[in-house]
Amino acid sequence: MSLKRFCFLFIFVTAFAHANEETKPEAGDLKTEIKEYISHHLLDTHDFGLYSYVNDAGEHIHIGFPLPVILWDNGLQVFSSSKLNHGESVAEVNGNYYKLYHGKIYKTNAEGEIRYDEHHHAANYKPLDFSITKNVLVIFLVGLLIFFMFGRMAKSYKNDALPKGMGRLLEPIVLYIRDDIAIPNIGKKHYKRYMSFLLTVFFFIWIINLLGLTPLGVNVTNNIAVTFALALLTYLITTFTANKNYWGHIFWMPGVPWPMKIILAPIELLGTFIKPFSLLIRLYANITAGHIVLMSIIGLMFIFKNWLGSSLSFGLAFVLALLELLVAALQAYIFTMLSALYFGSAVEEHHHDSH
Repeated sequence: MSLKRFCFLFIFVTAFAHANEETKPEAGDLKTEIKEYISHHLLDTHDFGLYSYVNDAGEHIHIGFPLPVILWDNGLQVFSSSKLNHGESVAEVNGNYYKLYHGKIYKTNAEGEIRYDEHHHAANYKPLDFSITKNVLVIFLVGLLIFFMFGRMAKSYKNDALPKGMGRLLEPIVLYIRDDIAIPNIGKKHYKRYMSFLLTVFFFIWIINLLGLTPLGVNVTNNIAVTFALALLTYLITTFTANKNYWGHIFWMPGVPWPMKIILAPIELLGTFIKPFSLLIRLYANITAGHIVLMSIIGLMFIFKNWLGSSLSFGLAFVLALLELLVAALQAYIFTMLSALYFGSAVEEHHHDSH
């Protein structure tokens, strides 16, 4: 886990070691540079960059590989992200010119001119972007990894009831999700319908979060579009598998005077949207906050510039980095647990009181 933090430290050391000592930035400029680096680190990119540094000539050297850019601009435009050169060049494709600006691709002229509106926002036309970005590539790879792991696990049970290989690692986790999350919250009658989703979302979030702690610099779950998609799946499954008892408690609550039913029905209906919204915000906020806090503390090492302050900052960052291992699993557990709770409320059967 600490490898990512060491990689981050290496990037800063390399960048500042090659800087000209006669033009060292002031403290305020250094703080701004650290903030910009953190902001850039949290963004999705059109190439798979591992790290970058400044060489002796003052040039930014990026280590990584390009990804395919797929745009819809009066037709399909496909080209390599290497043409964009991390926003430093203008890509010419079929007579059209595109420039990468703050992580987004805009259509420009041959000079790459960016026009601004009165709020200093880019006013250039922005084509529909279906590119295979860094986050998209990692999502595909994690999906294939999960498919491979569970495929191997299924094969291990064909000849022997005892798990072998991958099954020995996965079986305790699968049993825990079944016995301690799915059955208690959904019930023995209906839990099997949801096990595939619960297992998939748990392992997907957990593996993605662990990859975010590696030197690859993968930050998928701090992308709100990803957490929104996961929460949307939970909402759709809850909505379309709910029984009439679930909808009856929302629109016409039993045991409540009818004037109050009319007042409470819109509130209950709003609650069905708020629950998945809390899922996406919780996952997004916790992962994003963890990255920001850790990188900010490491950045303090270069502001203090003394052995005491820098050592304390590094020690605190190291301890917090270890805690992120727990957070990676905890966020996957919370998302899975709350999803199971929502599924359980959707299929809960009404029990008539005996008189």
